[in-house]
Amino acid sequence: MKKLIPAYVRVPVIFFAVFMAMEYFIDSGDRPAFIKFPMVSVFLFVFLFLLIAIEITVSAVDNITYHLLTEEQKIQLNEANNLSFKDSEWYKKLMTKLTKTESLDNEDQLLLDHDYDGIKELDNNLPPWWVYLFYACIIFGVVYMVRFEVLGADNQEMELKKEVAQAKIDIAEYMKTAPDMMDEKTVTLLTDPADLAAGKEIFTTNCAACHRADGGGQIGPNLTDDQWILGGGIKNVFHTLVNGGRDGKGMISWKGTLKPKEMQKVASYILSLKGSNPPDAKAPEGEVWVEENVTVAVK
Repeated sequence: MKKLIPAYVRVPVIFFAVFMAMEYFIDSGDRPAFIKFPMVSVFLFVFLFLLIAIEITVSAVDNITYHLLTEEQKIQLNEANNLSFKDSEWYKKLMTKLTKTESLDNEDQLLLDHDYDGIKELDNNLPPWWVYLFYACIIFGVVYMVRFEVLGADNQEMELKKEVAQAKIDIAEYMKTAPDMMDEKTVTLLTDPADLAAGKEIFTTNCAACHRADGGGQIGPNLTDDQWILGGGIKNVFHTLVNGGRDGKGMISWKGTLKPKEMQKVASYILSLKGSNPPDAKAPEGEVWVEENVTVAVK
């Protein structure tokens, strides 16, 4: 029997398909399944051995069967094996069903009375695949028109707008509970002693060099009075920490050093220093800031 796919192609394809299926269905985390689970490697080895053994066995059976044939049967088998793909019987039947082609012997019956410079026209039937595709397009067009033009279903543009709107809602909800996605629009004032203590520790490590440990101001401004250069309140202080101070003479941006949650704690601690009146504090700078609609984080 003629084999369309040789063994040296068939065996690797089957083995690779089984290998990929096992990797897909076996949950092995970030490591390949055949490395994490030794039994998988054993199974693949045995499976490959069986594939090769089956191919060898089938080849041996075909060889023995061939030698048992008569000379006439061998000639017929060789002719069948040497037959091209397009000359095979099943291929011809398939093409006949798909195209409904007429035999060349019936060409005279298909000739039309048209003659264009010696070119004659045949009245062949349309291929069934083309006819069925045409009917399918008509059915699709009717369903599409009823769905979108009559029933008013969402088109691609409307679906995109709804998905974008829902995505904005989901992002806003996520931002409320995701500390590392916090910005000056969603930041809230912390009042819990533990948060303020953590903010004080961060302030002492990173900010005391310019503002003094008590916030009285040194190179940087006094953080304990009512006046602010870039605005007071949790949102403005957080914004200043994220983006830095005035160009050329303000403090650096801390967004590359501190996480948003850490900057929230520092900002909350800074605001808690208001009115502490440390000794030898720096003179007020900026304008008086009056907080409106303070948002406090409740635990």
